[in-house]
Amino acid sequence: MDTITSTISAAETARDPAPDPAMQSFDIAARQDKTEADVTALRSDVDEVKARVDRIGRVASRPAIGGAVTATPEVKGFVDGYLRRGSTHELKSLNTVTPSDGGYAVPRVIDAMIARELTEISPIRSLAQVVQTGSAGYRKLVSTGGTASGWVSETAARAETETPEFAEIAPPSGDLYANPAASQTMLDDAGFDLESWLASEIAMEFARAEGAAFVSGSGSDQPEGFLSAPFSTAEDGARAFGSLQYIGTGDAAGFGTDPDAKLIDLVHTMKAGHRQGASFVMNSATLAQVRKLKTADGAFLWQPGLVDGQPDRLLGYPVVEAEDMPDIGAGEFPVAFGNFRHGYLIAERSATQVLRDPFTNKPFVHFYATKRVGGQVLDSSAIKLLRIEE
Repeated sequence: MDTITSTISAAETARDPAPDPAMQSFDIAARQDKTEADVTALRSDVDEVKARVDRIGRVASRPAIGGAVTATPEVKGFVDGYLRRGSTHELKSLNTVTPSDGGYAVPRVIDAMIARELTEISPIRSLAQVVQTGSAGYRKLVSTGGTASGWVSETAARAETETPEFAEIAPPSGDLYANPAASQTMLDDAGFDLESWLASEIAMEFARAEGAAFVSGSGSDQPEGFLSAPFSTAEDGARAFGSLQYIGTGDAAGFGTDPDAKLIDLVHTMKAGHRQGASFVMNSATLAQVRKLKTADGAFLWQPGLVDGQPDRLLGYPVVEAEDMPDIGAGEFPVAFGNFRHGYLIAERSATQVLRDPFTNKPFVHFYATKRVGGQVLDSSAIKLLRIEE
C-alpha cells in the first residue's frame, strides 16, 4: 500500500512541478507596477477635483462687482428682457406682472436693494418705524389711556377694568416717483450693471423727496411731516393726542444765553422709556452752531464719535443730520429730539413699479418708478421740539 501511495505522489509531483522562484518575482513586480500606475492615476483625478473645488470656492467668495444681484430667471427676464430691450413676454409667467400702463413691479431682489440704499441715505427713514403694506391704505389703533390695573389677593374677586380708549392712525400717503434715464448705448452694453445702477438712482431720488416729506410734508398727497403736526407747550398727558411738545429758547435770534440748560430741558421733557434710543435731529447749519456751544466751565456740549462709524453725540445722545430741517430763525424748530422708532410711522406699499419710456426723450430711455408711501406722527410723547422764540 505504501508503494502505491509513493507512486501516486511521484506522479503528481511530475505532473505539477514546484513554481519557479524567478517567475514568482516577475509576477509580483508586474502587480506592483500596475498598483502604482492605478494609484498615480487616482491621485491625478483627486488633484483635478480638488483644483476644481478650489476654483469654485474662490468664485463663490469673490464679491459681486457693483453689487450685482443673483441672476435668477425672474431678475434676468426683468433686466435683460424688459429694462434693456422693452420686451414684456419674458414677464408673462411671473407673478409680478401688472397692467402695462402702470408699469411692472420690480423683482423682490432689486426692490430689496432699493430699500437698503434708502435706509442708508434717508435720515428719518433710518430712525422711524417702517411697515410694509399690501394695499394703498394703512391704519393702526393706538391706545391713548392704558387699561386700568391694580392689586388683589390670590383668592379675591377681580374688579372689572375700564374700557381702554384708542385713536386711529391713518398715515396720509402719496405716490413717490423717480425718473432716471440712460442712453440706449448704455443699455446695449452687456457689462453695464443695469440693476445696480437703477436701484441706486431710484433710491437717491426717492431719498431726496422723502427727506422733505417726513420732516415738513403737508399730508396732502404726501406724508405728513412731524413738523407739520400741531404743537403745544403743554406736558405729556395734558396735550391733545397727536400734538408735539416744544420749549422755547428764550431768544428770538438763537439759543439764548444758557443754551446748555435749554437742551438739557429738552431732553428731560421726554419720559425715560423713550429716551432709550432717542436722537437729536438737525441740519448741518444748525449743527455748526451747536458744535460751538459750551457750558459755563468752558466744556463743549458736542462730542465727536471716538470710533469710526460711531455717531457724534450731544449730551450723550446721537446727532443725525437731516438737511430738510429748518435753519435757526425766529419761530422755527431747528432741533428735534426724539425716539423716532416710537414717534413716527412710515407705511409703504412694498412693490416698486417701473415703467420703461423710450419715446419721450430720445435717444434716452427713462425708467419711471413709483411707490406708495405715507407717514405720520405715531406717538407724540416720543418727539420733542426746540423753538427759536422769546
